[in-house]
Amino acid sequence: MSLAPTSTRGAATLRRRLRSLLVACAVVLGLILVLTAAVFARLVDRQTAVTDTYFGAITTANDVYLQLVDAETGVRGYALTGDDVTLEPWNRSVASRTSFASVADELAKVSGDASLGQVARAADTAAQRWQDEFARPLIAQVASQGRQSVTTDQVEGGKKLFDDARAAANAYLAQLDDARDAAKSELHLWTRVASAIVAVLVLAALAVGVVLWVALKRWVLEPLDRLALDAQQVADGDLAHPVVPTGPGEIRALGTDVERMRGTLHAQVRLVEASRAEIEAAHDRLADQAEELRRSNRDLEQFAYVASHDLQEPLRKVASFTQLLAKRYGDELDERGQQYVAFAVDGAKRMQRLIQDLLGFSRVGRVGGEVTDVDLEQSLAHALDNLEESITEAGAVVTHDPLPTVRGEAALLDQLFQNLVGNAVKFRDPTRAPRVHLSARRVADSWELECRDNGIGIDPQYAERVFVIFQRLHPKDVYDGTGIGLALCKKIIEFHGGRIWIADDTVEGTSIRWTLPAEDD
Repeated sequence: MSLAPTSTRGAATLRRRLRSLLVACAVVLGLILVLTAAVFARLVDRQTAVTDTYFGAITTANDVYLQLVDAETGVRGYALTGDDVTLEPWNRSVASRTSFASVADELAKVSGDASLGQVARAADTAAQRWQDEFARPLIAQVASQGRQSVTTDQVEGGKKLFDDARAAANAYLAQLDDARDAAKSELHLWTRVASAIVAVLVLAALAVGVVLWVALKRWVLEPLDRLALDAQQVADGDLAHPVVPTGPGEIRALGTDVERMRGTLHAQVRLVEASRAEIEAAHDRLADQAEELRRSNRDLEQFAYVASHDLQEPLRKVASFTQLLAKRYGDELDERGQQYVAFAVDGAKRMQRLIQDLLGFSRVGRVGGEVTDVDLEQSLAHALDNLEESITEAGAVVTHDPLPTVRGEAALLDQLFQNLVGNAVKFRDPTRAPRVHLSARRVADSWELECRDNGIGIDPQYAERVFVIFQRLHPKDVYDGTGIGLALCKKIIEFHGGRIWIADDTVEGTSIRWTLPAEDD
């Protein structure tokens, strides 16, 4: 009985549950990963701003401020000494193209913070005013009129202008430091956020693992454990134990199929048990019949004993006294009376032969002789010795090919050849001298033997009937006999594990073939 796959439409399938769970876990983890990527991107941005952008801007702004201070120092020194060497810092400051505004503009390009541009330009404006209103006129005055021409009021005015420029520059530098401090604070914040998001990511991964484990345990392991427990009880012999389908659709379908298989197996086992009960009952009946057969065989043996002793003795007396009657009073009897006496003697003798043949037939297979290696050529020779008188009388010629050696009872095989050759001589064609030929050939694990003659033959329609006991194809006044000969041959051959039949490929006469098991070489 084939088990078709059970539909899982009635229950949520394991595939659908796992797909939903995995999609949910993937969405959660994906959101956390996206958030983590955003946090770390912001963290890297703030770290770059602190360590690169603002650091570079502050360094450059400090260099501009120092150049401004050095330029003021050089201008004051030139005003005091009139030496052109003191103007070297001034010349470097004038030649430099870097200003507070350029630093602020570059910072705005990189960080997007444009709030420092106004302060930076105010500082550049104050520095340019100091240069235009004090430094350049003073340098020109000293160069043309000498250092004695510089007045105290001029120096105080220049100092005031430079203090304004320095205050504006310091204001810009302070705001630049404040911006860097804000970036540093933001960097610290995003560092903490990144640490937290990493912790959340680890916890989320652990939570996803726990959820998957619990889901697999509830959806797969526990239903499979219950199914395995039920199947184990069934495998241990409890076929009546039901297998309860549980769990998701696929496992429930598997449990349903196992339950159907268990039901089918249980039904088959019940049928086998019923058949076994019938076989046991039949065995009991056979045992009773065997016992009855043994009793019948004992009765048959008893009958054989009676037939061999008690029946033959009266027949011998009948035959003997009938013969004495014919001898003493034969001359006083007329022809009809002498015929009656001859009928009585002949009937008694035929009855004796019939009893003897029946005894021989019943003894085959019951009265066990010794099983030995029997040379069939010697068996044939013994049979021919017993048939010498009838063979000579009929003028028969008996020939044979080499015959094998087989396992069997010698007396029975002698009887087999005697009956077959005797029948071939008895049922001869009156128009020709009888010829009998015996041969043997190996066929697989058996010997196939043949007794072929040129006698009157057997009609194919009677090929099976001739092996039935008491079956005669001719009147007894034409061919004498009891009708037991070929039946006895069949019983002897079957006792030795072979079979016998009439060949249907014979042109004239009769070909009787039989098999006997061959010994291993």
